[in-house]
Amino acid sequence: MTWFRAASGAARLALRRSLASRATPAAAVAARCGSRGFHSTTLRPRSAAPVPRAVPLSRLSDSFLDGTSSVYLEELQRAWEADPSSVDESWDNFFRNFVAQASPSAGVSGQTIQESMQLLLLVRAYQVNGHMMAKLDPLGLDDRSVPEDLHLGLYGFTDADLDREFFLGVWRMSGFLSENRPVLTLREILSKLQQAYCGPIGYEYMHIPDRDKCNWLREKIETAKPRDYDKDRRLVMLDRLIWSTQFENFLATKWATAKRFGLEGGETLIPGMKEMFDRAADLGVENIVIGMPHRGRLNVLGNVVRKPLSQIFSEFTGGTRPVGGEDGLYTGTGDVKYHLGTSYDRPTRGGKRIHLSLVANPSHLEAVDPVVIGKTRAKQFYSNDADRTKNMGILIHGDGSFAGQGVVYETLHLSALPNYTTGGTIHIVVNNQVAFTTDPRAGRSSQYCTDVAKALNAPIFHVNGDDLEAVVRVCELAAEWRQTFHSDVVVDLICYRRFGHNEIDEPSFTQPKMYQVIKNHPSSLKLYEQKLLGTGEVLKEDVQRIHDKVNRILNEEFSKSKDYVPNKRDWLSAYWTGFKSPEQISRVRNTGVKPEILKRVGQAITTLPENFKPHRAVKKIFELRAAMIESGEGIDWAVAEALAFATLIVEGNHVRLSGQDVERGTFSHRHAVLHDQETGVKYCPLDHVAMNQSEELFTVSNSSLSEFAVLGFELGYSMENLIRWFFGKHNLATLPMVRK
Repeated sequence: MTWFRAASGAARLALRRSLASRATPAAAVAARCGSRGFHSTTLRPRSAAPVPRAVPLSRLSDSFLDGTSSVYLEELQRAWEADPSSVDESWDNFFRNFVAQASPSAGVSGQTIQESMQLLLLVRAYQVNGHMMAKLDPLGLDDRSVPEDLHLGLYGFTDADLDREFFLGVWRMSGFLSENRPVLTLREILSKLQQAYCGPIGYEYMHIPDRDKCNWLREKIETAKPRDYDKDRRLVMLDRLIWSTQFENFLATKWATAKRFGLEGGETLIPGMKEMFDRAADLGVENIVIGMPHRGRLNVLGNVVRKPLSQIFSEFTGGTRPVGGEDGLYTGTGDVKYHLGTSYDRPTRGGKRIHLSLVANPSHLEAVDPVVIGKTRAKQFYSNDADRTKNMGILIHGDGSFAGQGVVYETLHLSALPNYTTGGTIHIVVNNQVAFTTDPRAGRSSQYCTDVAKALNAPIFHVNGDDLEAVVRVCELAAEWRQTFHSDVVVDLICYRRFGHNEIDEPSFTQPKMYQVIKNHPSSLKLYEQKLLGTGEVLKEDVQRIHDKVNRILNEEFSKSKDYVPNKRDWLSAYWTGFKSPEQISRVRNTGVKPEILKRVGQAITTLPENFKPHRAVKKIFELRAAMIESGEGIDWAVAEALAFATLIVEGNHVRLSGQDVERGTFSHRHAVLHDQETGVKYCPLDHVAMNQSEELFTVSNSSLSEFAVLGFELGYSMENLIRWFFGKHNLATLPMVRK
C-alpha cells in the first residue's frame, strides 16, 4: 500500500484530466451500479485489445501518466530493473506481472499498467465511499448523491469491459485482493465490492491510519461470506425481536396516554444488544455498564437488563409504595420511570453469565456518558482488570445529541488518556433521522451524525435498522473490535421514530412527508417474519407459538404488578450495602490520625530517590516540607493535603485526584508528580507510602481541558461500592505499614 498512498492522488488527478479531454457529453454522468445490474456510460468505442508487451513507461502515450505520476513510476521501474528487492514488495509484484512478462496469462487480454492502477483506484473508492451507496434508510427517503469516484466511467471502463478478465495481483493488503484468485472479470470485481460495501451495512474505516486495523476489518468485510444463520439462531433472533415489539405494543395498549418514549421504529436495538452481549461474554467480558437516554429505556430495562416486568408495570399504575421490614429503605427517587437504572446478572446464549448495570440518567442529554466511562474504569480497578477486557462500557445515543452535545466529544477524547481509558467503549446511535422536530440539515454540519467519532479513529458501522441480521452482524463485529483493539467503535442504527417525540406528540406538524411514509411502513418484525416464512425453514406455527408465549408472560406480569411491593433498591445500578438513606443517621467517625503515623508518612512523601534530580526550586520546597514534618510546625495547605492523601492510602483507601494541571497544581503548590531535570523521568512520592503499593492506589492525573466530562467521569468512578470491596478483600490489621 506504500506506493498506492503515494501515487493515488496524482494518479486520480491525471486520470480525470485524461478522461475529461476525451469523454463525450453523454459520459458526464455514469450510471449507478445497483440491483438493476452494472452499467457504465460508453466513453469511446474499443477495438480488439492488443497483446501487451513490455515497454518503458516513458513510451506509454496515455495522458493518465502525465506529470508527477509518470515520473514517479519511471523512477520505480528503473530501480526495479536494476534491483527488484530495492522497491516495495507490492511494486515488485506489479512490475513482475505487467512489465517483465512478454506474454499475458490465459484469459487476460490487453491489460495495461494504466488499467491496473485504475482498478486499484476503483477498489479503494469503494472502501472509502462505498457506504454512500449502501441501502441504509429503511424509509427509502435517503437522497444522498453518489460520489463520482464510484462511477465506473471515471476509470475509463465501459459495458464492454464487464466480462473482461483482469489481473489484480497479490498486494500487501487484506480483503478479496489477497484471495488466491488474482484474475477476475470486472463484473466479478464490482459484485464483490457492492456485496461488501453497498448492502444494508455501510462501513467507514479508511480514515484509520493503522494498516493492521484496516486489514483486520477488510478481512471481516470483504472476504467473509454473508452470515448464513441456521434455523435455531434465527428463531432466537426472532424471539428477541418479538419481545422487543410486543413489549412496546403492550404498554401502548394498557397506558395509551402515558409518556414512555417507546422504541417503535428501532426495535432491532434490543436483539442487537443481546447478541452483542452474548458475543462479548464469549470473548471474556464479565461486566457491562450501560448508559442511555430516555427513548427505549423501558424496553432495555425489561428485555435486556431484565428488570422485573411486574415492577415496570407497577410504576405505570402508581409507582412504588412504602416498604416495611427494612428501615430507611428508599421507596422512590422522585424521578420518572424512564430515567431509572438497575443491575442484573444475565445468562448468555453461550451458557455464561454477564453482569449488567444500567446507570440512571437525568433529562440532560448525554450527561451520563462520562459517568458510565468512569464507573467502568472503577470496576476495572477494583477487579484487577489490568487488560481492561472483563469490564466494558456501552453508550446509547440519539442522533441529534451525538452530533450536537459537547460532552460527547469530551468523553470521546478521554478514551485513550492513560488514567481515563477503559479499553474501548461501544457507542450505539439510535438514529431516528430527526431529533425532536429538527431535520438533520439543521442539526449538524456533517454528512453523518457520527462523524465526530472520526477524530478518534473509531470505525463506524452504519446499518439499516429494518434488517435484523445486518444489525446483529455489526453488533457482534463491534464487540469483536473492542476486545481485539481495545478502542472505541460506533454502531449507527439508522431507523425511524414511528410516533412523535413522545406518544402524545404530533410529528406531522414538522415532518409530514416522513410520517406519511412511516404510516404505511411495515415494522421490522413483520419484515423479518416475512423473510423467514419465505425461506420455508420457519413455519407460521413457529412464529405464532413465540407470539403466544410472549403475550402470556406479559399478561401474567401485569397481573402480578397489581400486588407488587418493592423489596430492594432496584433504582440503584449497584447495591451499596453500607449506604445510608436520609431516614437513617450515619455514625460519625473520628477521622484523626496519630502524630507518629503522620510523621512517618510525612517522611515518606518528602524523601526523594538519591539519583533523582528535581528542579532546584522544587528541591528547596521538599526540603522545607521535610523540616515542617520534623518540627510539626508551619504545616501549610499543600503539606496538609499530601498528609491526608497519604494516611488514606495507608488505611487501604483508593485516592484519585483528577483534572487539568492537578499533578503540579494550578498555583505550583501541589507538586504531586516531579520531573527529573535531566532525564524527564517522573516520580510521585505518594506512590511510595506503603510497602508493595499498587500503582493505581493513588492516582493523580492531568486530564484533558474538559470540565463537564471529567467531572462526570469521577462521579461515575465514585459510584462503585468501595465499602464492599474494601471490607470484602482487606483486613485493616494486616495492611503493610508505611516505608521507614
